[in-house]
Amino acid sequence: MSSTPPEPTDRKVTTRGLRQMKEAGQRIAALTAYDQVMAGLLDDAGVDVILVGDSVATVVQGLDTTVNVTMDHMLYHASLVTRGVKRALVVGDLPFMSYQVNADTALMNAGRMVKEANVEAVKMEGGSSICSTVRRLVDVGIPVMGHLGLTPQSIHKFGTYRVRATDSEEADELRADALALQDAGAFALVLEKIPASLGAEISKSLDIPVIGIGAGGDCDGQILVSHDMLGLYTRYHPRFVRRYAEVADVMQGAFERYVRDVRSDEFPTVDESY
Repeated sequence: MSSTPPEPTDRKVTTRGLRQMKEAGQRIAALTAYDQVMAGLLDDAGVDVILVGDSVATVVQGLDTTVNVTMDHMLYHASLVTRGVKRALVVGDLPFMSYQVNADTALMNAGRMVKEANVEAVKMEGGSSICSTVRRLVDVGIPVMGHLGLTPQSIHKFGTYRVRATDSEEADELRADALALQDAGAFALVLEKIPASLGAEISKSLDIPVIGIGAGGDCDGQILVSHDMLGLYTRYHPRFVRRYAEVADVMQGAFERYVRDVRSDEFPTVDESY
């Protein structure tokens, strides 16, 4: 691999381009977005992959888990995001029960994501059990990103958000699932909340890019929920989230100053009136 990775360019990011980034040793930067304004800011900042995540359920809709978000919700938010993006690859999450029923249902919903919301790929949680569905989607031309480790749509099965694959049995299962997804045609893989050593091992063993979230620094790229890294969503602060800003505090202060100015007749001024 190159010791001096190339800098990001204005060239449109594609699934093939992500593979080339891995081969060149260039780290992939990914974040989530749920609306046009945020998506445009991320795109202008040089983010490579924008995920329209089902995390919209918790950080925007105020739900406790991602389980309740619907296909219509995801289509709506994905359509907003794609309007604001020129360079980044936009990936749309397929929500719970939109792909688990059977491959035909998955194909229909993934097709809607591509046709109606204009995303360029979809993301699905799960390993070997969904590989036949992954193949079906890839065969018709819909790129699929996999997701292993902590899979939030399965939270009721896990019963906890603790680190996954810490024991040898689950780690072996994760290794097998990662290879199976690659063999099924997935173009990339998200690994969430697993030991860093395992994240490094899987990243090295796969030809496709591996994007970590709480999976250590040796993955081919990293992804965070934008509302988390901005300090906008403050209900939880996972260990793997670095806060790059405290936007909630800034917004709260601005709202309080506005209320004060309105109540004291300091807003609007003559210059702010017609």
